[in-house]
Amino acid sequence: MRELLVIGIGAGDPDQVTIQAVKAMNRADVFFVIGKGDEKQDLVDLRMGILDEHMSGPYRVVDIADPPRDRTPSDYEGVVDDWHDRRAAVFEAEFDAVDGVGAILVWGDPSLYDSTLRIVERVLARGNADFDYAVIPGVTSVQSLAAQHRIVLNRIGRPVHITTGRRLREGLPDGVDDAVVMLDADCTFTQVPGDDAEIWWGAYLGTDDEVLISGNLRQVEDEIVRVRTELRERKGWIMDTYLIRR
Repeated sequence: MRELLVIGIGAGDPDQVTIQAVKAMNRADVFFVIGKGDEKQDLVDLRMGILDEHMSGPYRVVDIADPPRDRTPSDYEGVVDDWHDRRAAVFEAEFDAVDGVGAILVWGDPSLYDSTLRIVERVLARGNADFDYAVIPGVTSVQSLAAQHRIVLNRIGRPVHITTGRRLREGLPDGVDDAVVMLDADCTFTQVPGDDAEIWWGAYLGTDDEVLISGNLRQVEDEIVRVRTELRERKGWIMDTYLIRR
């Protein structure tokens, strides 16, 4: 492979794929699609729908099985580091088999809570592959959340904090009253103290399955937990994001 395009494709809506991303997609000969098992086949199907919508010429798809990892580790950073190493080995083998331009379609934007760029750097650091790569930004779930709820993420002159459910368990930093939370499998918003916080929550943003809930946190938290549980059981996976404001 002589070049790799790491393309942000937004949160799921084909109409949110940028013109730059469409141009990049149409330069690619091969798309590497990382599968995560049968229960997340919807994610592969969404990518295929985006390709069907925007590709004007022939292309090939290479399926890559994502190496498994412990989802509840005691050593989170160590487990993720090992997973990235195993991912890099798999990617390297697939990249080596391609002659031309390859592409990876990344949910949202490659810069925000996504490991693709780290894996690409590891592949190059192994010293067995030599290729150029470019990054094409995409619309994030954070932006989609704000647009669908018709809100501004920060208040005038104030910061907005972007974090994960794992970090939210430790509490919000001093002086931060507006926080966007991603990757929260445990509904950590229920642990945010006080009765004056508000939440804007969204799941499957940008897709036909999109669900939005907002309101006073204490008044809607049980509804969000219930809906989130039902959605995950029905589909086998969920991607959700929310803004907490206190």
